[in-house]
Amino acid sequence: MSSESTLPPEWEDDERMNFIFSDFKENREVNTTDWDSKMDFWTSLIVQNCRRRSTVCVNLQDLNDTFRRKGTLPLGLGCVIQSMTRCGRIQRESEFAANVDSGWLSWGVGLLLVKPLKWTFSTLLGRSHIALEESFVVIELVKEKASELLAVYRSSPLAIRSLLSYQELRTLASHVCVDESTLCMALLQLQREKQVAVTLQDGEKIVKFSQPGQNHICPVSDVDMGIYQLQRSEKLLKEKVETLGQESEKCREEAKECLRQGKKSQALRCLRSRKRVEKRADRLHSQLETVKGILDRIAHSQTDKLVVQAYQAGVAALQVSLKDVTVERAESLVDQIQELCDNQDEVSQALSGGGLNPNVDTDELEEELESLLRDSEMVGPSTLPDVPTHPFSPATEPCVLGDNLLSSLPSVPQNHFNITDEELDSELSRLTLTESGMISTKRLEPAQ
Repeated sequence: MSSESTLPPEWEDDERMNFIFSDFKENREVNTTDWDSKMDFWTSLIVQNCRRRSTVCVNLQDLNDTFRRKGTLPLGLGCVIQSMTRCGRIQRESEFAANVDSGWLSWGVGLLLVKPLKWTFSTLLGRSHIALEESFVVIELVKEKASELLAVYRSSPLAIRSLLSYQELRTLASHVCVDESTLCMALLQLQREKQVAVTLQDGEKIVKFSQPGQNHICPVSDVDMGIYQLQRSEKLLKEKVETLGQESEKCREEAKECLRQGKKSQALRCLRSRKRVEKRADRLHSQLETVKGILDRIAHSQTDKLVVQAYQAGVAALQVSLKDVTVERAESLVDQIQELCDNQDEVSQALSGGGLNPNVDTDELEEELESLLRDSEMVGPSTLPDVPTHPFSPATEPCVLGDNLLSSLPSVPQNHFNITDEELDSELSRLTLTESGMISTKRLEPAQ
């Protein structure tokens, strides 16, 4: 094998490799474990080898050359190819192309390694063995390549154009698809996924890519071809204008050189040539601006079309949303809401307005409160002296201060306790008996 780093560790185990390189038994049921172990080994190794070589197609001849070990060829690779075909992991190249679009057969002259007619004859004849040159497509790898190709296109400056020539695409994807067969298989997979459309116009292969936001690709239309022709014209005009600019500069340099050499007539001829070249460049530049203007108008029209479609979708959505909504129904709902709010306010007022004792009147309560206040005013005056109302006034002499202070004090009470002298003597004798050890049990009350 060409790359030792891609080989599995057991590749150097002679005993293990003798078993791996041996042919499969005719009946798998004899030893299913050995059969499945050998089949898994070769299936994984074939896919890894194709991924390493950045290809999506295999044939038995290449596999024999790739996996030759010490002059020995694997004997069971034909059985492995058949098993992978039955499992759907690989598919004949011609069948893969025919299942997508029969129009690709016109592309495949000299491209596809196996023609569909050859595969049909071999199937009708009942041939069970695999031809050495028959090519098969590894399905999981072709899907990976298709995704890579689409990503390369959308990340390139050419993504502003939906149509590309086959040669432009081949140059753009040269680092992804190493050969033409890989590129065609990737395009076939993208066409199967509704991401590209292909056509043949005047012997030129054209590829149309889906744009972001599109669910599927539309066939190449006359409008697409018109835009493609305009874009090609723009590209050619740019190249010609650039070439004429270089030619004009060249004539100018030649005229300067002739002047240095004293060849005035030749310098004049160079300047005349420069003028003619500049006129041609101006004419082409005017044409280029016209083409750019047309392309800009087309781009704006496409944008306007998308906007109109968005408006139409919005109007349709609004019509569906407001289908059962009318002004009368809205007003009726507002009236119902107002009525419910009024009912709620009445209920709240009834609950908070003394509903537990409806017979009590607020006016009666206020009259009772005023009666209590009048009763409290009829109680006799307090026996306590009145609070002084005269403020203390400052004085410059101590005698004056004392007089003012005495005058501000309340008068001494003049009433007496109505106690006679005999009662006082009796109380005194009782107190004397108490001090000598007798207990006094009653205190003398003042006479009323």
